[in-house]
Amino acid sequence: MAKKFADLRAQMSPKSQARAEAKAQVMLAEMPLNELRQARGLSQKMLAEALLVQQPAIAKIEKRTDMYISTLRSHIEAMGGQLEVVARFPNGTVKISNFADLDSKTKA
Repeated sequence: MAKKFADLRAQMSPKSQARAEAKAQVMLAEMPLNELRQARGLSQKMLAEALLVQQPAIAKIEKRTDMYISTLRSHIEAMGGQLEVVARFPNGTVKISNFADLDSKTKA
């Protein structure tokens, strides 16, 4: 008989539970667009309707390795998120602000 995950986790030591939680957070912090969409409980069809495109367009975007920031931003916003572009250097992190007004410039 299959055991519930909660029962298995309860049997783990606190140290093991903390290690598993840390790994889970790392996995949730980095994921491809299709996994992010699924984690948000959205189908490709639902996202396509929000973006006013056909479902195959969503499939194509999710397979791309290169796209416009505006395309990625609209995709993320349709999922209820907000896109930030950040540059990481050995001595610190900088949020790139060039893209903050992207929507207002394209609407003007």
